[in-house]
Amino acid sequence: MAWLTELLGGFVPALIVIAMIVVTLTCLHWWLLARRKELGNEARLPRQLILAGVTLVGLLVLILALPISDTLRGQVLSFLGVLLTGVIGLSSTTFVANAMAGVMLRVVGQFRPGDFIRLQDQFGRVTERGLFHVEIQTEDRDLTTFPNLLLITHPLTVVHRAGTLVSAQVSLGYDIHRADVEAALSEAAEQVGLKDPFVQVVSLQDFSVLYRLAGSLEEVKHLLTVRSNLRKAMMDALHGRGFEIASPTLMLQRQLQPDAAIIPNTRHLLDDSGAALPDADAPEAKVFDKADDAEALEQARQRLTSLDAAADNPERAALEQQIADLEARLKAPTEAPDQAANPPG
Repeated sequence: MAWLTELLGGFVPALIVIAMIVVTLTCLHWWLLARRKELGNEARLPRQLILAGVTLVGLLVLILALPISDTLRGQVLSFLGVLLTGVIGLSSTTFVANAMAGVMLRVVGQFRPGDFIRLQDQFGRVTERGLFHVEIQTEDRDLTTFPNLLLITHPLTVVHRAGTLVSAQVSLGYDIHRADVEAALSEAAEQVGLKDPFVQVVSLQDFSVLYRLAGSLEEVKHLLTVRSNLRKAMMDALHGRGFEIASPTLMLQRQLQPDAAIIPNTRHLLDDSGAALPDADAPEAKVFDKADDAEALEQARQRLTSLDAAADNPERAALEQQIADLEARLKAPTEAPDQAANPPG
């Protein structure tokens, strides 16, 4: 019995270490995650990484506390090192690569939910950033998912949240003076609210000149609407000054009177009383509904984190209800565009 007592006594330090690891991980899990259920995937990611790191450290301490020979302990540590090295070495073709890419994107902080991004031929607003993937809502209101590894291995364009340039191109004949074109296009940019507009001559083509109009847009949420309105304003400004938006080669394909101009009639812009018709509703509310909810959810979580933890705080209760509603909407199946724009009730 003495040898059994001696053997069990050798495992006492290891048992104590196991108990300490379990208690530490349980408390840390409650402190970082369990008590903060309102946190989203973005905020939970670094906390989960801390838990994983602490678990790895606890495993190393346990190996050092086991009553085994130094030779066997070294072999176990070597095996653990080889195992971790193998996982990292194979990460280029496994989900570990996407996890590492997710950590990298999180550290760099190049974009966040609600931002416009372009990757290859896909353009839309970010709705979710996870450990393994990024989801965007495209201009067609569809949801597209990219693995994180794709985002760090291909050029990624992020529309600056503080403002971006909006541009459009148009080709006009050589018979129109460049100064007149610049004046008309600058007027169009000012009509849609672009700051510091400028006009560039992009190309001198065989039968026409290609112009580019650009200006600064501060409110990027309305990017799609401003792009469309800019082209509308360009047509109105050029037609209003009597400039044809057509290549002169068009004259070789049909017969025109010498005084004929290719300018549409403006009567469709007026109602029966002669007043101007209102523009169509902005498409962003229907196209990027999930992206708007994701952005609002992140802002609400940030606001909730900065508030006092008092249970009777009315603003805190309102934010918690808003977060719950937004989470339910994001988890629900995507509705049709008309239903999303006009919810029942």
